[in-house]
Amino acid sequence: MSASTIHTDRFAGKTVVVTGAAQGIGLAVARRLAAESAQLTLVDRSELVHEAASELGAHSVTADLEAYAGAEEAIAAALEHHGRIDVLVNNVGGAINFKPFTEFSAQEIEAEITRSLLTTLWSCRAALPTMTEQGHGVIVNVSSCATRGVHRIPYSAAKGGINALTASLAFECADVGIRVVATAPGGTEAPPRRISRGTPSPRTAREKDWYQAHIDQTLASSLLKRYGTLDEQAAAICFLASDEASYITGTVLPVAGGDLG
Repeated sequence: MSASTIHTDRFAGKTVVVTGAAQGIGLAVARRLAAESAQLTLVDRSELVHEAASELGAHSVTADLEAYAGAEEAIAAALEHHGRIDVLVNNVGGAINFKPFTEFSAQEIEAEITRSLLTTLWSCRAALPTMTEQGHGVIVNVSSCATRGVHRIPYSAAKGGINALTASLAFECADVGIRVVATAPGGTEAPPRRISRGTPSPRTAREKDWYQAHIDQTLASSLLKRYGTLDEQAAAICFLASDEASYITGTVLPVAGGDLG
């Protein structure tokens, strides 16, 4: 992260909750927010979130956001620690399986929807009462350009749900001072995951071809013909979360090298 890209006080005095903050985009967002003076609560179901919080001097909570009770617990802990929530970044999600839709079992479909839609839906529901009461707030959802993608249809459907949630919730909440926005990342380079999403390793040539097809399509759909970086994703998320984006709501910003999803 270049020092020239950091606005050191853009989030001074702001309390921010980041979900899925133990690694990947969530951790990159947390690092940028910490550098920009945010008061952070980091949420993840992995204990690694406490390691990230220690690095950044942040508050951390372990919670499973795939259940509403976990979202309630995380938001309550953030409120107890900071007293309010100015910004919520909903980053939990990620495709689990990569194969033609007809190869998905019912259980696999449900797992994708739960992971990549319900986690954000539950967190929004848990945070909105306090944002409404305080009369302000920003919700940044992390969607995906995979809404037009191959071999991950349940994930694509879940992210399409995130886009609809963003648009509708922005409409519903504008008159109580809450902005709701989203980014739609494309393919993003990241270090090896320290916690697996549960994606099985391809066992056959056919399964390897299925996995490779989604990578090929992702690169082909990007005008820049490359994957993005974690910092490129974090920069867009933090811009939308900041007061610099105060006249933006209900919008999904593609961050995918020209792929509009």
